[in-house]
Amino acid sequence: MAEASCRLTEAQFLCSICLDVFTDPVTTPCGHNFCRNCITEHWDTNDQYLCPMCKNVFNTKPELHVNTFISEMVAQFRQSAQQKASSSSSEQQVAKPGEVPCDVCTGTKLKALKSCLVCLVSYCETHLEPHLTMSGLKRHQLIDPVENLEGRMCTKHDKPLELFCKTDQTCVCMLCTVLDHKTHDVVSLKEGHEGKKAELGKTEAEIQQMIQKRRLKIQEIKHSVDLSEEDADREIAEGVQVFTSLKESVERGLNELINTIKEKQKTQEIWAEDLIQELEQEISDLTKRSSEVVQLSRSEDHLHLLQSFQSMKAAPPTKDWIEVYVCPSYEGTVVRAVAQLEEKLSRKIKKLAESELKRIQQYAVDVTLDPDTAHPELILSDDGKQVNHGDVRKNLPDNPERFSTSLCLFGKQSFSSSRFYFELQVKGKTEWDLGVARESINRKGLITMSPEDGFWTMWLRKGNEYKALDDYDVRLSLKSPPQKVGVFVDYEEGLVSFYDVDAAALIYSFTGCSFTEKLFPFFSPGLHDGGKNSAPLTISPVNHTK
Repeated sequence: MAEASCRLTEAQFLCSICLDVFTDPVTTPCGHNFCRNCITEHWDTNDQYLCPMCKNVFNTKPELHVNTFISEMVAQFRQSAQQKASSSSSEQQVAKPGEVPCDVCTGTKLKALKSCLVCLVSYCETHLEPHLTMSGLKRHQLIDPVENLEGRMCTKHDKPLELFCKTDQTCVCMLCTVLDHKTHDVVSLKEGHEGKKAELGKTEAEIQQMIQKRRLKIQEIKHSVDLSEEDADREIAEGVQVFTSLKESVERGLNELINTIKEKQKTQEIWAEDLIQELEQEISDLTKRSSEVVQLSRSEDHLHLLQSFQSMKAAPPTKDWIEVYVCPSYEGTVVRAVAQLEEKLSRKIKKLAESELKRIQQYAVDVTLDPDTAHPELILSDDGKQVNHGDVRKNLPDNPERFSTSLCLFGKQSFSSSRFYFELQVKGKTEWDLGVARESINRKGLITMSPEDGFWTMWLRKGNEYKALDDYDVRLSLKSPPQKVGVFVDYEEGLVSFYDVDAAALIYSFTGCSFTEKLFPFFSPGLHDGGKNSAPLTISPVNHTK
């Protein structure tokens, strides 16, 4: 008998009222078996003495008798099931951290095999058996084990979340659709799942596109490093050509030049490596997010996908790489080093300076004067290329961009990256100011022109006094008055240089500047001075063939 009972299933010993193994089984006159408490409570709560199985009605409350045969079978089955469960427990995996445990297990929790959306309970293999064998439980919806099954119930109405409100982008129950979401666009979880799955597909495509752009940026940076090496080699070669003809003192200057260039190149390489590492990290983060999105998009768990959608849809924070460039600059390095040996190397300096200026002129930009920033006493030409002082204050609106006291104005063009160059005709003038300034400088009242206040400029006063307005004024000794001045800016390098264009000579350089906002070309033609300074300050086209 014990051997036979071991082959019986739990379903054969279940009470049809409590759906559990018989406890104190009794038999009704019609021959059906129930737990004593179950059938007694059933009759006590109903008006009729009705058999739950065959619906047979008894006129008087039947006398119940213990079914000794069923009792013995149940006892043997319990013993066999307990032994089987003990053996099964040793074979089944104990739930590890992060895994869903069985809600029915007492003591050691086994790993859940399925979760029931009707019972809102997760079951291990042993406790799942009734759902696989009993006809009533077979209709329940089973899914892969998930945690927080209570989260699948409407917290307001305690009903299953079976629908998706597209209006509020949230999961709702049937009562929600007739109360809080009555006029909203509500669809099934499956339809909402498919819609969000399609959106996740688009998000995945966008992430892949971002990854591709960053890979291209890495190639661009590597190419820039290669060009940087070529520039460095060229500069070193020119330096060697200049310094090898000198004596021991000049050799020291050569070594300093080479070391400076190599240090710059090393700095560029380190910076490029940092950028590449940052890009590769972003690719790694995006690839990880891509994998998460793909995994989520393949999920058939409608509610899980919808509840996780917002966090997956937003791509991880990434950097805007459009304006990031590796732009090594060596312009001026050789010239500034050789200038220390001016007396001995004047002809070589001249040659190098001409070559230098030609390279810088490659970054020429078209600058036009901005009338909205011009002081009311300034007169601008129709083409926006000339300005001078008119002695008469025009009635112009005092907009925030306009200089109200100083005879100054900006160019229309602004620059926040890379390099740019422009030239000004200053012939015949006894006074002028020119250079670049940041966008946020003070334009009202008297202004102080210094790098600290956002100006990188030089000026002419009294026809022959030249100064660079650095942190302290630097008096400049020029061999001859420049007729045309070139202004070169390397935004990333933090360099502002002024050149005598006709002499192809460097006048002065602001180095180590820190630019954090837009830079504008800055001009002042100076006072009319009774006609002595009547010549206009003119933006002239750059002659690349000089």
